[in-house]
Amino acid sequence: MIRINLLPHREEKRKARRQQFALFAALTALVGLVIWFVGHTIIAGYLDGQEAKNAFLKDEIATLDKEIIEIKGLREQAEALLSRKQVIESLQINRTETVQLFNELARQMPEGVYLKALKQSGLKINLIGYAQSNARVSSLMRNLEASPHLEHADLVEVKAAMLNNRRVSEFNLNVSIERASAADANQPPGKIPAGGKP
Repeated sequence: MIRINLLPHREEKRKARRQQFALFAALTALVGLVIWFVGHTIIAGYLDGQEAKNAFLKDEIATLDKEIIEIKGLREQAEALLSRKQVIESLQINRTETVQLFNELARQMPEGVYLKALKQSGLKINLIGYAQSNARVSSLMRNLEASPHLEHADLVEVKAAMLNNRRVSEFNLNVSIERASAADANQPPGKIPAGGKP
């Protein structure tokens, strides 16, 4: 019987298998390393892109914040200019009010009545003066009520007083100015306003 020694052949197969396994393990490790590197590069690229976008957005937000502050400043300036314009328009409408007031008081003052003091507070005017009689004070109040520029003549008090050795009535009364609306103020002179008063 012939004996064949198969041990060296088996040893060679084991050695070849070990080499194949080592080669396969190295190849797997290399493929894994390549996949990790590619994934890491892609993710890093995404992160860099996102950081660039975030930086861009921050810059744009800062620019918008500055523009918003500028717009608020411009709005405040516009409101201040608008309020000034309204004050100027109000003054323009009522610029002749004082002249009209004095003309109207001179027209409506009956004979035997004269003023000692006149004080204006807003639309309210306080008149203090002397009259020859209480009837003249009543006549003055009627005239003021009938005036197109004055209204609400209210008597505060009437008292007897001595002036130049003569007995007179000292009166104190309030009257209000009737302001024309902006539409009435823009009408040409002589035209009757919408309220119907000439």
